[in-house]
This record gives sequence, structure tokens and C-alpha cells, in this order.
Amino acid sequence: RVKNHWQEDLMFGYQFLNGCNPVLIKRCTELPQKLPVTTEMVECSLERQLSLEQEVQEGNIFIVDYELLDGIDANKTDPCTHQFLAAPICLLYKNLANKIVPIAIQLNQAPGEKNPIFLPSDAKYDWLLAKIWVRSSDFHVHQTITHLLRTHLVSEVFGIAMYRQLPAVHPIFKLLVAHVRFTIAINTKAREQLICEYGLFDKANATGGGGHVQMVQRAVQNLTYSSLCFPEAIKARGMDSTEDIPYYFYRDDGLLVWEAILSFTAEVVSIYYENDQVVAEDQELQDFVKDVYVYGMRGRKASGFPKSIKSREKLSEYLTVVIFTASAQHAAVNFGQYDWCSWIPNAPPTMRAPPPTAKGVVTIEQIVDTLPDRGRSCWHLGAVWALSQFQENELFLGMYPEEHFIEKPVKEAMIRFRKNLEAIVSVIAERNKNKKLPYYYLSPDRIPNSVAI
Repeated sequence: RVKNHWQEDLMFGYQFLNGCNPVLIKRCTELPQKLPVTTEMVECSLERQLSLEQEVQEGNIFIVDYELLDGIDANKTDPCTHQFLAAPICLLYKNLANKIVPIAIQLNQAPGEKNPIFLPSDAKYDWLLAKIWVRSSDFHVHQTITHLLRTHLVSEVFGIAMYRQLPAVHPIFKLLVAHVRFTIAINTKAREQLICEYGLFDKANATGGGGHVQMVQRAVQNLTYSSLCFPEAIKARGMDSTEDIPYYFYRDDGLLVWEAILSFTAEVVSIYYENDQVVAEDQELQDFVKDVYVYGMRGRKASGFPKSIKSREKLSEYLTVVIFTASAQHAAVNFGQYDWCSWIPNAPPTMRAPPPTAKGVVTIEQIVDTLPDRGRSCWHLGAVWALSQFQENELFLGMYPEEHFIEKPVKEAMIRFRKNLEAIVSVIAERNKNKKLPYYYLSPDRIPNSVAI
């Protein structure tokens, strides 16, 4: 389906909501000065007889800004192939059918004569190449930040802190151990084969050769605790209204799973912690939380990660962050990679020519010459296929075959948790019936317990 429809504006917009990187789009509350787009430029895309500024005020304009890529060094490991990056800004519009479509694309951050704003009304191949550049930039941010940093590396921080600070008999260790299963091992393998010197990133991606490290170093400065709290993250981007944005299945399904996990963790916490004082006086728990803050977040106050936890409510939320990040969030941004990224023009891992600096000059031959060569495409294809596979012995959310808990109340809580998850599976299956493009990445029967691939 991607192969047949990737050039369409509707498919391009849909991916910001339900593709494998559905975390960047946000409601535009003010047009940025660095994107000098006017009503006259986009009026053929606006359907409500309003100016662009009025559409912004009505909440119908959305934006995706790849500022993180600005100034990142492109891969120079192969002297025979020049590789290029862009840092685009993409403006999107909610049309009368409540579908999200692109209406303006600027391929680099600084406006100017050699950085035109591409529009749907431009020549066919001008507009298509601009969208391909956005898709390539989205791939880089997805792979390095959304996927690597915000699921793999964050889960490793929680796992290392847990093993260092919590004894195996501690109830929080027993609760979390299934959700860090194989995470440290898979990340070690990634450091040895994927993101290392001469690894897959260097072979296939324009951010290889050190650019991916620069990206992580930048992005970690903006990594916050609240951005890992799913409901808060959705709200912060202005994407929480189901009435305004009815086709955001990542949000809808994610909230169901978040609430199920939160209900479960709250039950477990209430069993072992009679009141808030017991939480505050659990020194091993406090050491675990402090370890994450001091070593994982380097003691950065702006991260918002707590140094300590004083209440049962906050502990339940914290544990939900750990479990949701390792399970649901990773599933949402990982297992759709082959679906969305295997058609190379929809997610080019590198570009062999710089972004166009003028309109009216792009040809189909130029687009083909800009896309990755056969070798890099094959490396990329193998990677996204491998990353999208479940393990033979996969343990999905709610499955705890290693019985760390022996207490009956906890086992009963686990049964309720599984029933809640089964109900969510049914809700999602019903929603997906007769859909041409079903969304199933957050169905609990497809969510592994931990980051293990």
C-alpha cells in the first residue's frame, strides 16, 4: 500500500499521525518567522475561506520542524559517494474531511532566495522531491532519537539503575525485571554492529560517521520526564482532542494501554506501600530513582526527572513510565519500520544530491539520482526488516511466566491487568475492521514486554 500511495499528500500526512514516527507533529499556535509562508502562497490548499493566520487561530494548522538536523555533519565515510542532509520545516493542514495534508515545505532552517518554500501548487516533481526530503529527515530523527534514544537508551538507564540499586527480592525489582529483559544485551549488540565505527549507520545512513552521535548529544538535552508521560506528551503537542483530530490512532490506543499499565502499577504499589510515608522511607527505592537522575540524566534539573519519590501516586506514574517506554512506546516506533520504511523513496536513509535551491528544475531523473544507491538501499532494507521481527520466544505485555511474585493479591492484580489488555485488543480489532489501513502497533498482543530487538 505504501508503494502504491506514497506520492499522495494524504498518505504523506497520515504518516505523521500513524506511521512509525508519530511523535513529532504538533499543533501550530504561531507561524515561525523562519518560515515566511503567506496566505497567498497556500490559499489553494485552504478549504474554509479563511486566511492562513485565521486557520492557525482555529487550530487547523500543524507543524513538524526538523531543526535538530540543522548543522549535523553528513556521512563522509565513503569518499566515492557524497551524502547530504537537510533540516526541513513542514506545515500541514487539517482539511474539511479532518485529514492532515502538507501545504508548505522549506528544506532548511534559514529562509532565503536559495531556500524556497515548496507548495502543492508547484511543479509535480518539485513538490515530490520536497516531500522525499522530509521523509528522509523524518527517518533520521525517528531512527536516532525517537527509536534509539527515547526507547532503547532510556530503557537501558532504567535497567542499569534497577540492577544496581534494587535487590532481587524487592517488589519493584520483581515488577520491572520483565520490562528490561534483554535490553542491555540488545543495546550492547547495537553498539558493536549498528552505531559503531564502520557499523550499519556508517554503511547506509547519511547520519553515519558521527552525525548520529551529534544528534543524540543534542536531543538528550531536551529529554524530559514529562515527555515520557504519554498523556502529557500528547497534550504538550496540542494533539489531545479526539474531536479535532479523530484519526490519530497512536494517541487513542496509546492512552488505553497507558491507563491499563497505570491501573496495574497502582494496584501493585498499594499492596506493598501502605501509605506515602512507606514510599518515602524505602531507601532502596529512593536509591534507584536517584541513580536514574544522577547517572542516567547526569543530574540535569531541566530534565524534570525526580531525584526522589515521596508518594504512592508518583511512584505508580514513574513505574508506568518505565513499563510503557519499554513496551508500548518501543512497539509503536519499532515494529512498523518494515511497513513504512522498506519502500526506499518513502524513507531514504541517505540522499546523494543536496536539496534543490530553486523551483522548476527538478526532473524524475534528478529524483532517482538523489535517492540512495542499490547497495545502501539493500543495507537499509535488511535493517528495517530485522528490526521489525518479533522473537521466537517473545513475551508480550501482561505475560509474566517467571513467577517472581508469590503473593496472591499481586497475582490477582496480574490477572486483572491481562483482562484489561485483552479488552483493549478487542477494541482495537473492532476499530480496524474494514479499514484499508489498519493500525495495530499498539494492540497489546503485539507489544513485547521489553526493548529486545
